[in-house]
Amino acid sequence: MHPRTRIARPRAVAIAATRDDTALSLALLAPILLLVLLGMLALAAPARADDSEIGCVTTEWKLLGANHQVCVFAFQDPRIPGVSCFISQAKTGGISGSLGLAEDPSNFSVSCSQTGPITIPDKLPAKENVFKESTSVFFKATRVTRLWDKQRNTLVYLAVSRKIIDGSPYNSVSTVPVRP
Repeated sequence: MHPRTRIARPRAVAIAATRDDTALSLALLAPILLLVLLGMLALAAPARADDSEIGCVTTEWKLLGANHQVCVFAFQDPRIPGVSCFISQAKTGGISGSLGLAEDPSNFSVSCSQTGPITIPDKLPAKENVFKESTSVFFKATRVTRLWDKQRNTLVYLAVSRKIIDGSPYNSVSTVPVRP
């Protein structure tokens, strides 16, 4: 028997055993990876406090998955009960949008108005986040920050899109004058 033939047989058996071990490892890891992915999707769900969806308008029809939409949400300023704000946010559709894997574009608008008596608390911070909505699985969010312009007696609401590393220059601003 040729010496190369003897070496080839054990090597082929070792390769086959390695392939079986890899397939078994992948079969065991699949449920774990699925649970991790589902956990990430649950964490990426919009994190909004005291809000309500007013409605959505389709901007582009998709054959598979949800349509692209612009949705309007209402929320109250948590420290100023007499102020209501409305934010419109573009939502990505398609299959990836339906699964929660798409990144929504940084297209939004905010409008705030006085809907009741406004009393400014004595210790109102000059800047405070009042709204946040996740717009991507990968740490992107639209935030509304309230700024207090004490000199002009005006509440300023600024909407921006933020990521952990970089954000977007797109923004929207709304003001609510506080009458004496």
